[in-house]
Order: sequence, then C-alpha cells, then structure tokens
Amino acid sequence: MIYLPLLALLISCLRAGAQEKGEPGKFDFYLMNLAWGPEFCSVPGAGSECKAPRGFVLHGLWPQNYDGSYPVNCAERPGPAQPEKNLDITPDGPLLEHEWSKHGTCTTMSPEQFFVLEHQAFHSVRIPKKLRELKHEEPMRPKDILDLFAKANPSFPQGSIVVSCEKERLTAVEVCLAKNGLMPISCHGLRGCDARALRVVPMVTAK
Repeated sequence: MIYLPLLALLISCLRAGAQEKGEPGKFDFYLMNLAWGPEFCSVPGAGSECKAPRGFVLHGLWPQNYDGSYPVNCAERPGPAQPEKNLDITPDGPLLEHEWSKHGTCTTMSPEQFFVLEHQAFHSVRIPKKLRELKHEEPMRPKDILDLFAKANPSFPQGSIVVSCEKERLTAVEVCLAKNGLMPISCHGLRGCDARALRVVPMVTAK
C-alpha cells in the first residue's frame, strides 16, 4: 500500500473540480505546484527521501482547465522505468508514482517525456534569493511572497503565480504554464491564499 505525505493529500483535497476520469490530452494548461520543502517534509507520512534539507520541491505538474476543473486518472499506464532519476526535484518516491498515475496519464506523453517536462518546468522558475537563504522563521504576507517571485522572474505576466497556505503557514507556490511551450500565463479558475500573514518555516540545516 502506498502512503503519501499528509500535506500532499491535503493539497489534493483542497483542489475542487476534479473530473472522475479525464481524457488524455484534453486540458487547457499546466499548473505546477512547488511545495515548500520544510513544510512538505515535516508532516507525518513523508518519505525517507524528505530528510534532506530543501527549499521548494516539485509536488507535481498538473493538467488544468480554465474553468477550475482538471482531469485525473485518465489511463492505466505503467510509470517510468527508473523513477529514482526524478528524486532530485521531487523528494518522495511514492509521490512520483501517484503523480504519474493521477496526472501524468492525462497527457499523451510517455512517462519519460512527462518527467523531462517536469524538470523543464521546475527549472524555468527562479526561486527568490530571500527564500533560498532563509535561516529563521519569518512572517510574510502572501503579497510579499508574490513580489519576491515577480522580481526574480520579471518576464512572468501578472497573475501567473499563486500562493497556497494552510493554517497561516506557507505550503506552496503554484505557477500556471502554457500547454505548449511551458510559457508562464495568467492563472484561471484558481484561488490563492487569503491569510493576512504567513509563517514561513526555514530549511533545516543538515547535521
């Protein structure tokens, strides 16, 4: 039986609009979820790979529609032959399996092509220096986080990045990307964090 990190399940449950079963290739854009590693790896059920200190990690690259719906579980296809190659950006083996079966199968790509696309998407976003070098817990408004990403990624259009939170703690940053070419686009059908201030937990220093 596969156990996913609790945070992954919480984020999935918060996303309304899942289609019971989608059709491969039938979606409007990609939603890339960059989970804040210190939160992702601290919850019960996180895999052993999560012990390494990290900043943002790839939760997934999800096919999404402009109306807020999204296809899931589109086909029964085996995942990549060597999933461990993707642990450099996604720190949990079972999560990789889950992401392929639930979201990757909704593309028309092979598993290997899909995870190459995930790497391209992940490396297309510059993480702000302040968040890369955070040493102490710091309160930030969602707007502050968006401003940091806007300055680090000046070519991104307004509204292409959304901040996600849970109980006034930063959990993820989501980026909307074009279906063809992965160019950043303004998000549609998404709701961002409405907390007045967030606690941003720093990365744990390796011992």
